[in-house]
Order: sequence, then structure tokens, then C-alpha cells
Amino acid sequence: MKRSILERYGDARLPRYTSYPTAPRFSPSIGGGTYGDWLSQIEGDDPISLYVHIPFCRSMCWYCGCHTTITLKDQPILDYLDVLKREISLVADAMPRKPEIATIHFGGGTPTIMEPNEFLDLDFHLRSRFAFVEKTELAVEIDPRTLTDKMISALGKAGVTRASLGVQSFDPKVQKAINRIQTPKQTRAATEGLRAAGVGSINFDLIYGLPHQTVASAIETAETAISMRPDRFAVFGYAHVPTFKKHQRLIDEAALADAAGRHAQAEAIAETLLDAGYRQIGLDHFALPGDSLSIAAKTGSLHRNFQGYTTDACETLIGFGASAIGRSAHGYVQNEVAIGRYAQSVATGQLATAKGYRLTADDRLRAEIIERVMCDFSVDLAAICQSHGVSADTVVNGNPQLQRLLADEIVTLENGVLLLRGEERFLVRAVATCFDAYLAQAGRTHSKAA
Repeated sequence: MKRSILERYGDARLPRYTSYPTAPRFSPSIGGGTYGDWLSQIEGDDPISLYVHIPFCRSMCWYCGCHTTITLKDQPILDYLDVLKREISLVADAMPRKPEIATIHFGGGTPTIMEPNEFLDLDFHLRSRFAFVEKTELAVEIDPRTLTDKMISALGKAGVTRASLGVQSFDPKVQKAINRIQTPKQTRAATEGLRAAGVGSINFDLIYGLPHQTVASAIETAETAISMRPDRFAVFGYAHVPTFKKHQRLIDEAALADAAGRHAQAEAIAETLLDAGYRQIGLDHFALPGDSLSIAAKTGSLHRNFQGYTTDACETLIGFGASAIGRSAHGYVQNEVAIGRYAQSVATGQLATAKGYRLTADDRLRAEIIERVMCDFSVDLAAICQSHGVSADTVVNGNPQLQRLLADEIVTLENGVLLLRGEERFLVRAVATCFDAYLAQAGRTHSKAA
């Protein structure tokens, strides 16, 4: 890799493009009334997906960028679950049918912070309002440090098909610097217990760019994780935004690697996983060859949503819980972020929508282009533009960012097909920005996250 390319692009603050337009474009002009109208217009027999947000943890990991609250007591969790179940009923009542569920993802926070019987009760409530089928996929994010045998049994009973375990780093020095002490033994016990309970797919989350992290420790963490043979890895770059996440001020900025150091760590992890037989999926995921994610990448059917790379092709994603984001054919909606305001909305019988975005025809065109760039590292601009009834000149002409990337030989453009060079694939988000009509308006101030 040319160092000049890394210096020019490697430290840019760019969106992750888990949606387009991205969340900064959401507006309070889209509220519960509009969302209710959108829900009432969901027709047909196409399945939908659900996301359920549980915004509680027992302790704060200092690197965390999620919407979560620390509680050592159970009552706030119980109160929240009561509100959550009421929101589920409100949304279901607003829909004209009981839709089939393709996937459901429990995220957080720490979804497994609730007691096992509470998880099963929430699962029962969801099943009473939506149509779960044999092929419905259930995914749960898990903190191995607090996972109990009883919760593992409950997850198996509920039919959970995939578990995502937070690992981040096994380096004790790094763990101390991020306030997350987690041993390989804990992680292995959780992995083996989940598999014994029938959870068929295991994902590990790793992070690079953490304080005191080195190439050597990143490789060691990857090798230790590989010994447990998870089906997938998600490898993210730490996003240091102490202005927005005050707890990140507890991290020593002097201990953070620069752009070149972050890139070296990311490359080292990737090479270690590839050498172990995993295949790279998009920007930051890895999967075993027989995993559905690998198959989707190979067949060109990979997608991207708020959970990252996915096989989920549903047009409708309904988000439940404080801060949860949903999507429909009409646009995006996000619930109130603060738990109190979220609960207040639901208590009055109103949908908890705080803001959203109504898609335009141009948004849909650009969203499809950006998704294919992010998933495939290439895109047939001519074909996609034609399918939307416009010329490829619409997105190519007057595009200085694209011309810059072409001049730097990061991408090629031949016969309407844009292709990202293999050795420069880590710059895929920079390529995606070529087709973001709003990024220049926002002043390119999105949080840095590799």
C-alpha cells in the first residue's frame, strides 16, 4: 500500500453506511403519526425483520459507543421491559396484518442482562403479536462475563440461532485500559455452552485501535479467538469521540495508535483470520466458507443494515426500544433515545418515534449504489441507474470525489462498472462517499470509525 494513499484517506471521518441517508439526516418532522401511517401501509406477504434494543449494562466499557445505561439493580430493567412489551403491541396494532418474521435481533446494551424467565416472556410476547416460522432467525448479543447457565438454557429454549459475543481484545493491558476484564476461559465456556444448547452460529466481535493495542497483541487475540472456532467475526475500529461519549474521556488518548498503526492492526487481524480459513466479507466481517454470510457474498446477495453485513433482504425492519431505528419502504424512523422520554410516549399510547427521514427517488438510487459498493467492492452504475430510470451521468458527472479516486487509481470505471482495487479495499467507505449527496452539506463531520 502506498503510504501517501493512507495519509490522504486513512484518517478521514466517514460514515459506516449502515443506512442511506445516514442518521444525521433524520428530522423531528417525522414523528409517531407519520410512522403509524407507514405501518398501516405495509401490505403483501413479504416477511419483515425486528430489532429489539435493551439499553442496560452492569458496567461501562470505556470504548463503548452504544446507547446504554449502567444499572446494578433489576427494577429499571423490569420497568423497561413492561414498556417495551406495550410498544410491541402498539406497533402490531398499527399494522394491517400479522407479518411473518424473517429475523429478529436482540441488541444493546446487554440483552442477556435480564433474567432467563424475563427473556422467555419477552419472546412469548413477540410470538403472540408476530408470525414466527421455522426458518425465523433469532440473534442475540451477549456479554460472556455475565452469561449464566440458566440464560444459556433459556436462549436454547427460545430457539436462538445465532449469538454474537463481545470479545474486543484478550490483552490484559488493553482490557484494563478499557475497563473490560474478560478471560479466554470465560469466552470459551460461553461459546461451548451456547453450542451445547443448540445455538448453531457464533459470532465474535473484535476491535482494533484500542489503547495500548499493538500489532502483536491484535494477532494474539485473533489466534486465541480462532481456537474457539466461531462461525463469524466482526472486526471494528475503535471510534474515539469523547465529545459525544463522555466516558471515553477515561481513555488515555496518548495510548491510541495513529492512522498507520490502526491500519497495521486491522491488516494483521485480517491476515490472521484469512490464514485460518475465514473469508473476508465486505469491509470488516469474516466468516467460514460454509456460513450463510460467505455464501451471500459469493452470490452477490449480501446486504447491509444497522447490524452491519447481513443476509437479511427484508425491506421492512421494525425497531423496538429506546433509540431503536427502523426502516420501511417509505423511510427511516428512530425512537426517543432517553429511556424516560421513550417510556412517557408509550405510556400515553403513542408510538415513540422521535425523528426519521422520508426517502426520495434519488435517495433510493444512491442507497442501492452505496450498498453494492460496501458489499461487493464494485457496482454496475449503468445498470442500477437504468433500473431507476436515469442515466449514469447523474451520479458520475460533476463528482470531484470520484475523479480524485480515479486519479489516485483507487478505483476504475469501465463501461459503467466501478471497481475498487483489491489492495485499496480498506478505503471502501471513501468510495461510497462519492455517491452521498448529503455528506458535503454536513461538512464531513461524521465520527471517525474504521
